[in-house]
Amino acid sequence: MANERCRVALFVLIVCTFAYAAVYTSLPAVSVNPCAQTLSRALLAVTGLDPYVVSCAADDGVSTPLLSDGGHDKINAGRVGGPIVTDLLQYRKPEGPDFPEDLQCCPPMPTSEPIDFTLPDPSEPLRTRRPAHVAGAEYMAKYKRAIALMKALPRSDPRSFYQQANIHCAYCTGAYVGHPELAVQVHFSWLFFPFHRAYIYFFERIAGKLLGDPGFAVPFWSWDVPEGMRMPLQFANASSPLYDPMRNPWHAPPKLVDLDYTMDVVENNYTDDEQIKHNLWIMYKQMIRSAPLASLFHGQPFRAGETDKPGAGTVKLQPHNLMHAWVGDLLSYPNAEDMGAYYAAGRDPIFYTHHANIDRLWDAKTLRTLIGSTPHAFLFYDEEARLVRITARDVLDMDKLRYTYHGVGLPWLDARPPTTPNVKYRVKNRIEKPVMFPVTLDNVVTAEVRRPLILWRQPKRATQEEVLVVEHIQTDGICKFDVFVNAREHKKIKPCGREMASQHAKQYDTKRGTNHHEGGTELETIKSDILKDLGAEQDESVTVTLVPRHEKVRIGGVRIEYNGM
Repeated sequence: MANERCRVALFVLIVCTFAYAAVYTSLPAVSVNPCAQTLSRALLAVTGLDPYVVSCAADDGVSTPLLSDGGHDKINAGRVGGPIVTDLLQYRKPEGPDFPEDLQCCPPMPTSEPIDFTLPDPSEPLRTRRPAHVAGAEYMAKYKRAIALMKALPRSDPRSFYQQANIHCAYCTGAYVGHPELAVQVHFSWLFFPFHRAYIYFFERIAGKLLGDPGFAVPFWSWDVPEGMRMPLQFANASSPLYDPMRNPWHAPPKLVDLDYTMDVVENNYTDDEQIKHNLWIMYKQMIRSAPLASLFHGQPFRAGETDKPGAGTVKLQPHNLMHAWVGDLLSYPNAEDMGAYYAAGRDPIFYTHHANIDRLWDAKTLRTLIGSTPHAFLFYDEEARLVRITARDVLDMDKLRYTYHGVGLPWLDARPPTTPNVKYRVKNRIEKPVMFPVTLDNVVTAEVRRPLILWRQPKRATQEEVLVVEHIQTDGICKFDVFVNAREHKKIKPCGREMASQHAKQYDTKRGTNHHEGGTELETIKSDILKDLGAEQDESVTVTLVPRHEKVRIGGVRIEYNGM
């Protein structure tokens, strides 16, 4: 009888193990009936594939086309899991706790329907974007004149600097709505890279048109390269169109950028050599160690009927966010305007050089194909002031877009940070007190997190990644917190230390209402070499320590999941 019970127990264990693995590797998508919501009447405007809008007013659930797209396939724009759509005719005022009362960022209404994007002629001059710190006076003078010409255009002109800045405002503040409960947000998902590539592409072509120079290319601020780790001098001249008074005065040249900026009044006391070394370590961590999977680098899928913040990629969180905060003035302005706030970032001419560098890093990572799996699309005005619909798939190949980057090298490729000496990673046989999530992270929180059975009993040569998932991160403003693994003595570990699993840094965002999905899921990797460094490859669980660095944040939970390579 005892043997029989053992056989039954073993069978149950095996079944549960396979079921457990299946749950962790194939979670179903959230299902929401789109006709339970009110859809706008012109969602067509940015889908690229979705040819008409649907009305869900009828009780019979039958979709009625309201606006023709001139022959595209008839696909329901509101379907769950499909492309997210935005609409120039469906605009709402951005909602933020400290936003200006008169804030409006909707673009001018077109006189005709948008045209589909077509790639430039292959015979066009190849535009070469150069690093601002070595571009030369003549090159930077062209960018200065382009900004001056954009600023001189009437505000009603969609090519004006005012309207170009509004593009970022509209796509980042919930001004566009795909579903009543889902505002379009391009910063916390895989939309981040393709949207900003398209944004800089059209901005650059408008500048070239105004200059009468079709070969003009936007400079890029190569803050990941030691020689470029200072704000370019041309942006610090108060009489220049490139100047923005709403910047942190403490970070003007020759101050070195801090890719781990804590957003506090007290600056670090690193020497220049130490700051450069730490910046390179952080670049290695975000570009290499923390992003072995395409989904971790790009961010998570953004799909209709789900959440507007499914999870940002590594580079978006850091250094992208922290560079915005480093330039913006958190001390003088409530939302760290201009660069530190989503709605205002495009008002600073340095924004476009910053994002040109982000685009360069995307190209360097060479993990672009994931974005093409879902045809999300955006609206931009081109150099002829025509409204153009462009999809994420259209921007995957820089050569076809006819631009490239002047090489400055990737000095962080081999900048692997060292482990911290004399640190206790775990206290043997110590069991952490259970943490009841959700928690407000106003103090350090340490939780014991079990690893899926398939991970700590895996064959040594198995190829997979463990991903630490910090769920439902919610905050109303700028926040930052660190995530450590098996690091009881986390105070001894520097921000770029290999014991740190990740950092979460967020710019100022809109404050959402109760009917909105608040906070997304941020994925951070626990890579196999980190576990090896910590001697935890065969442990059943790890301790995860969450350390607040700036402002309070609410955490919904922590778990470890399995991702195949």
